[in-house]
Amino acid sequence: MSPIDDAQATPAIRRVADRLAALGHGKAPVMLDDAARTAQQAADALGVALGQIAKSIIFRRKQHPSGEDCAVLVITSGDRRVDEKRVQALVCADGGKLGRADADFVKAQTGFSIGGVSPLAHASEPLTLIDRELFRFEVVWAAAGHPHAVFPLTPQELERYTGAPVADVVAEQLAP
Repeated sequence: MSPIDDAQATPAIRRVADRLAALGHGKAPVMLDDAARTAQQAADALGVALGQIAKSIIFRRKQHPSGEDCAVLVITSGDRRVDEKRVQALVCADGGKLGRADADFVKAQTGFSIGGVSPLAHASEPLTLIDRELFRFEVVWAAAGHPHAVFPLTPQELERYTGAPVADVVAEQLAP
């Protein structure tokens, strides 16, 4: 893990770093030695618990009242699985449908490629929900616009920076 130099700073990483700086966040994104396209890869590279990885999952809300599909961002703990029915109940009260987002939709809506979707600094603001499970941890790590780039923050900062509601959006955990 190392600070990001000018040669590594893609426009997407710069957008995230600039947004963090504008918010007064004291920690700049860093580069991992290897790609972290999955929560497990990120946790392994950082030496943290899998749950400390703040996964940014994009869904596609169909039949939005504006007439266009819109992005729904669910920021969830890396050791949890999103329950799409719970998310749909929260964001599709008007009868819309929630579906999976393909790579082209994710890139067009967020400005980020899958594996590097940051919870902030999107090309167009998605409808966002934060998984309550993230609040089990003092610090979580999120993607910073690239599969190698991440930044730390508290769940409370995540909530404040995104303005998103905290909700129960994960599938029930089975007892061991």
